[in-house]
Amino acid sequence: MKSELVPPRLKPLAPRRSATLAALDVGTSKIACLIARVTPAREIAPNDWRSHRVRVLGIGHQRSLGVKHGLVIDMDEAERAIRQTVDAAERMAGIQIDHVIVTASGGRLASEHFTAKRAIGGREVAETDIHCVLEASAAHHLHRGRVAMHSLPTGFSLDGTAGIREPKDMIGEELGVDLHVATCDQAAARNLMLAVERAHLRVEGVAAAPYVAALSVLEPDEAEMGVVVVDMGAGSTSLSVFAGGEMVHLDAVTLGGHHVTMDIARGLDARLVDAERLKTFHGSAISSSSDERETVSFVHVGEHGHHKAHAPKSHLVRIIRPRIEETFEFLRDRLGRAGYPAGLNRRIVLTGGASQLTGAAESARRILGGQVRVGRPMGVEGLPDPARTPAFAAAAGLLVYPQVAGREYFEPRRGERAATGTDGYMRRVGRWLKESF
Repeated sequence: MKSELVPPRLKPLAPRRSATLAALDVGTSKIACLIARVTPAREIAPNDWRSHRVRVLGIGHQRSLGVKHGLVIDMDEAERAIRQTVDAAERMAGIQIDHVIVTASGGRLASEHFTAKRAIGGREVAETDIHCVLEASAAHHLHRGRVAMHSLPTGFSLDGTAGIREPKDMIGEELGVDLHVATCDQAAARNLMLAVERAHLRVEGVAAAPYVAALSVLEPDEAEMGVVVVDMGAGSTSLSVFAGGEMVHLDAVTLGGHHVTMDIARGLDARLVDAERLKTFHGSAISSSSDERETVSFVHVGEHGHHKAHAPKSHLVRIIRPRIEETFEFLRDRLGRAGYPAGLNRRIVLTGGASQLTGAAESARRILGGQVRVGRPMGVEGLPDPARTPAFAAAAGLLVYPQVAGREYFEPRRGERAATGTDGYMRRVGRWLKESF
């Protein structure tokens, strides 16, 4: 991809090597850091992207500062919150880290799709043909001001026959490839990386929150059959669409759990801290017969100062429900425009902190259609109970991401060509000799 700034490309995890990873999830409501040891798995199920066992050694999390809608708005506050969060994880793990993998949840996450074709001439497809067509697809220019976070080949075609996963050694006249590129605003990525670097940490890679959240909560069969993962954060709600085992679409809207909190505070003239408490412990997106009889208490803020007040739970539900429905309606419309209309067979997985709101799954089922479940991190050992929740799906997914980073394809840097087989090995040896002597 041609762009002015490219986030660091994460180095794929070696299949048979252990490593220590550090994940940093910078969100609107919280910042979380996980330090983990990954070791090769003895057995890998077919189509499973989890090639390693993951055991968490240390965890740190705290209320987010200097971040709004997933964007850094105060560099000093964001840096301080990152330092404190990482320090807590380091003390628990007993080790010091100097590099992290970071999530991006803001910056108008979106998809761009590219295709390329190459004449084969009726012979067998060779590795060089595959790399040439991939390089051609990756050479397109992104929209101005956008940078690529993920670049995923979603399928090959041969003589117009689509859905081919491995075209090598097949015979045909023309080889094609479809490339899905997940992008975000350049300024958003730059400021996020700067906040992390100011905390004396090196950014190894930047990953889209809905993508890594999906890696954490999905079963491989779900990704193969097709599923929509909705990551409901505090400042935004984002989604990733999977089909054939690959992410094929990504999108986001700037509506999230914090908007519900603000609605409650305004609707009840309550303090923000009380509005958050009411949402967490009493909030619901669906009504019940007992709502009129139950009451909630809070501190009312009015012209005569602060005083304790009460309201029926039904009033709270009437405030929350429209915002949750609006969020899912936005997602439904955007999915429809992208070519993924609602259907009874659709699978939907909700994750993120706001997905824990009572009635969120029922609302999603009614508006988006299909089967809905709430996803929690899977395949990560050593997570404390408070972190085995949808709110930590993206952070846990960052520990899975290095295991699939090898699927991505970016345009080779200037002077660099795709290297495979013996030629690639000899080219690397030659470059080492040239640089060393």
